[in-house]
Order: sequence, then C-alpha cells, then structure tokens
Amino acid sequence: MSDAKALHAVVTELVGDDPPIRVTLPDGQSIGADDAPATVHVRSDDALRYLVRAPGELGFARAYVSGAIDIEGDIFTVVGLREAIPDVRLQPAVMARLAKLAGAAVVSGPAPIPPEEVRLGSSWLSHTRQRDAASISHHYDVSNDFYSLVLGPSWTYSCAVFENEYDTLEQAQWNKYDLIAKKLDLQPGMRLLDVGCGWGGMVMHAASHYGVEAVGITISENQAELAEHRVKEAGLEDYVEIRLQDYRDIHDREFDAISSIGMFEHVGFTQLREYFSLLHSKLPVGGRLLNHQIGRTPDVGPRTRFRQERTKIHPRGFVHRYVFPDGELHEVGDLTGSMQRIGFEVRHVESLREHYDKTLQRWVANLEANWDEAVSLTSEGRARVWHLYMAASAHQFRTNRVQVHQILGVKTADNGESGVPLRSKW
Repeated sequence: MSDAKALHAVVTELVGDDPPIRVTLPDGQSIGADDAPATVHVRSDDALRYLVRAPGELGFARAYVSGAIDIEGDIFTVVGLREAIPDVRLQPAVMARLAKLAGAAVVSGPAPIPPEEVRLGSSWLSHTRQRDAASISHHYDVSNDFYSLVLGPSWTYSCAVFENEYDTLEQAQWNKYDLIAKKLDLQPGMRLLDVGCGWGGMVMHAASHYGVEAVGITISENQAELAEHRVKEAGLEDYVEIRLQDYRDIHDREFDAISSIGMFEHVGFTQLREYFSLLHSKLPVGGRLLNHQIGRTPDVGPRTRFRQERTKIHPRGFVHRYVFPDGELHEVGDLTGSMQRIGFEVRHVESLREHYDKTLQRWVANLEANWDEAVSLTSEGRARVWHLYMAASAHQFRTNRVQVHQILGVKTADNGESGVPLRSKW
C-alpha cells in the first residue's frame, strides 16, 4: 500500500469518504479537494511519531506546535473535525495503519517533546501557593506585548458580552465590565476587591465609571507590573491599588463587593470551600460576589472516577500540558451549591457561552493578523499553542462542550434580609 493510499485509509476511517479538509504529505502527494477551506500539511516523519505515540489531541497538538504539521486556511474547520471523531483515543485499526504508514519512523525513537510543554509533577500536589504561582506564570507571564496583540486595547482576557453582532471586541469587553458593575450594584465610595485582576480592566472601570475604591490582586508578575502602569497612566492611583498577592493571603478589612472574572479555573476542587469561605468573610451583610468562570457540562451516564478527578482538565490533554497546568473546570450546579453551603444566597445565574465563541474568534483573528510580530515576541511554538488553543476553545463553546457563567451571590443577614431589590437594574 502506498503512502497516499495508507494515509487516505486512515483519514477515511476517521472522518469519512469526503474529508472536509485537504491533507498533504512531505513528498507532495495529497488527498482531499484542492479548494478545501483548510489544508493540513504533514511536514516530516515527526508528525507520525507524535500521532502514534500519543494518539488523539495531544499527539496532533505536539505535531502542530513543533511545526511537524502546518495548518493553512481556516483553523476552525480543522478543530471542528473533533465532531467527526467519536473517540479522541484512536481505535486499534487506525493505530495499526498509522504505524504502518510511519514505518521505521516509529521504531527509530520518539520525536522530541516541544519545549512549550510543561510538566509540574503529580496532580495530587496541585494548588499549593508555589504550584499555583508556577502554573499562572506559565500561562500569563508570556509577554505583555504578545497579549496586547491578541487582546487588543481592552487588555481583557475573559469572555466579552456582545449586545449585538456589530459590537467591536473593545465595546463588548466594556459591556462585560459594566454588566458586572451593575450586578454588584457598585456605588460611589464603595470598596471593591477584584480577585485575579489581570491587567486591571475591572478595577479601572469600577473606579472611573462608578467612583469606587478598588483593590486588584494577581499572582502574575507581568500582569501586576503593567496593571500598575495602566492605573497611573489613567490617573487612578488614588482609587485603585494593584497587588501581587494570592487570594489566600488577603487580610484586609471588609470589602463592599467582590468580583472574580476568569480566575476561578485556577481554583481546584480541594480549594472550593476555602475560596468561597474567605470571600464570604470579607463581605458585610448585603455584600455581593460576582463569580465569572468557565465550567464543564454536567455529567451524563455512569462515572467511575472520583468526583474530584472529574473536574480536572485531562492530564494527558493538550490544554493541561500546554495552556492551563492544573486547570480545573466545575459544573455550574456544583458551584451554586458550594456557594450556598458557605452562606451565600445565589440570586442570579447567567450563561454567556455563545459570547465566548465570539470573543475567541476575534482573538484568533488578532493573532493571525499579527502573526510575525507575535512569533518575534515569544516563539513560533508558543504562538502556535495559543492559535490552536483559542480556535479549539471557540469550537468547544460553540458546541456546548464547555460553558461560561456569571453567578451572583449575596451575603444575607440571619433574618434573611439581602438588600437586593425586587427587580434587577441590569
């Protein structure tokens, strides 16, 4: 069987007789339509080594990050192939054909692991202060200039809120901050804590538009440094304080309101009680918490793993190895239950899943439009990681594989008083 025929057999077994993409081999042979919206170029035998030794998403990711595979055209079409593969761990028949196609490439030794892959050790040791700091540094301390290219002028790395199809990314991020401010019922003179403040977007919005005093905390050195600079540049240093601080080390007096936007994915299952208890203790009666987080979909069918393990991003998966080490996603029902067991009353839950698809599509477009500069600021491998991760994440939100919610909780009095009006203001 020739290489082209062997490759055709593998692709056909995975995605059917009429693949939606074109695939080219190192010798120039190809399968698929010439006018396909995307072409996957197999550049070297290392691609097959990666796929055979780590079948599924991790092998493909290693091949793409290393440059053994290139993607030309619409990357969303490529990541959408996940829908055509019912089991990401390839079946034995497919594996056998891949091994035959790779031939001596498989037995001549494994392909080198791309340097962008991180391994922090056993997942049972996750979510210590030191381990969390290392995980955050891997993801966020890449390059502020790199994030500027991807995120745009809003400097906001979380789901935007689109009022209509014509909103720019910057307007949609402003909408998100304003929605949170309204849900928290921010008023002049109030004191806001923003947990995981990023580059300072929420605290700056709250101070400049609602007249609050705000404290933003992050454990990313790059974020803290730039956030402080942005606060001073905006003339808000009398109203906004940025700290390089773990949320577990907050010893301040009470805050009037707390926001946590896109940080909760870094809080592990074992830390849920400590996290919500600490935030609850920092609020007065009537104080509000707005928790904005990515979450997994509910479990369906019997499960054999422990509850704690089900929350974790798969340790052999691309996202865990390259993007969010120790990341964990929690189902929204588990979160509302956890909040209420601590003492919060959950007053409002809103899904923004479709909004994150739109947000990620715009980030991908920004990265592609500034590709050469992005590579120069980091590395080609790191730019490829973000390219693949953001496109795949957009697809996950679009197809309801993952979700994102805002949960509003209030600290009620012993007699049940909440201070929440009969109808919301947003």
